[in-house]
Amino acid sequence: MPIALIVLFLVLIAVMVFAWRRLRASRRVDFIRHYSLPIGLYEKLRKRRPDLTTKDCQLVGNALRQFFLAHLASGRRFVSMPSQVVDDLWHEFILYTRNYQDFCHEAFGRFMHHTPAVVMTGEKNANSGLRRCWWYACKEENINPRKPLRLPLLFALDAKLNIADGFRYLPNCHITGLQAGEGRGTIYCGSDFSSAGADGSTNGFGDSGFFGGSTDSSGSDGGGDGDGGGCGGGD
Repeated sequence: MPIALIVLFLVLIAVMVFAWRRLRASRRVDFIRHYSLPIGLYEKLRKRRPDLTTKDCQLVGNALRQFFLAHLASGRRFVSMPSQVVDDLWHEFILYTRNYQDFCHEAFGRFMHHTPAVVMTGEKNANSGLRRCWWYACKEENINPRKPLRLPLLFALDAKLNIADGFRYLPNCHITGLQAGEGRGTIYCGSDFSSAGADGSTNGFGDSGFFGGSTDSSGSDGGGDGDGGGCGGGD
């Protein structure tokens, strides 16, 4: 067989594999977006958090979907959970063992393990997971992860719902003039995720994702390139 035909054949195979992967990723995104959480799950959450309304629980469900989309968009890398109330719902979901196993199979092709909600500390793996989660949650809502003017739902929800033991974030503490630790409880800054100040690195911030290639962008708030899909979870 002539070399040119062999090369053409290999190129066609590569194109077909790429197209198949994109199609599979798109189907998984659609599955996560439209997945109906098990009946009774919100009632379980309200037993933990009796102040939540049904509408509040639906917001928590949307934030959990955003977290799952971040995990998928990152290439199923480890992502850390930044919200206490969303972590509560995730934990209740896992207790519906069959439903959760089936969800993970369809959404990720494998089981997504749970770890508790965290904030930026000196622990590098958790920090990488948080940066990764922040990056893809921002991309999901067309927020510039480097210079955010607002928070993605997943990072805003604890404060929005006034969760007593929740984590509170501001998009950019430098713009507001606040420093971490001011106000009610500790305040964490979205703009700090692009900094190496916490652990000497920026691992997880803008690394390559499920669709291939770097998704790093320094564009303005309100848009960004790449295919961001969109408690710690993943490998």
